[in-house]
Amino acid sequence: MVYYYFDFRDTDKQTRQGLLSSLLVQLASESDACYDILSRLYATHTRGSRRPTDVALTHCLRDMLEQHRQATYIVIDAIDECPNSSGFPTPREKVLEFLEGLIDLQLPHLRICIASRPEVDIRNALESLTSLRVSLHEESGQKQDILDYVTKVVRTDIKMSKWREEDKLLVIKILPENSDGM
Repeated sequence: MVYYYFDFRDTDKQTRQGLLSSLLVQLASESDACYDILSRLYATHTRGSRRPTDVALTHCLRDMLEQHRQATYIVIDAIDECPNSSGFPTPREKVLEFLEGLIDLQLPHLRICIASRPEVDIRNALESLTSLRVSLHEESGQKQDILDYVTKVVRTDIKMSKWREEDKLLVIKILPENSDGM
């Protein structure tokens, strides 16, 4: 199993190259065959002095996944944190394009789990490619968990203990309503 989180605090982790690099290193650490494939990529790029293109990284990942015939799970979290406002194509469009290509490989041992807020471009790109879709954003249990968490924090936080009761109640009311499932 390999995992990637599009960290909103780290711009290097909000790109296709960041995703690919992480997946490659994780797979190489799990398999000698995958390690050998990554070593060849490293060697062909002057032992790391030249940065490989996204295309080269993608080919390397495909080779690893085709070689590694054991059940492989790729979990990708927070695609919505990948920028979608600058560049053509945007960093998010590049990631979605990569994921479409990865899914199109139809490798029988590969399972992919993608977690994201249900933004329109992400849904449009991935909906037709999924065999199973689960949405927690509109679930009453999800909303109740958020309300319970906010209530607990407001009631137990030392700094908030000095707040007026009406301010605490306002936070407990407004925060869960505007959390968008997060």
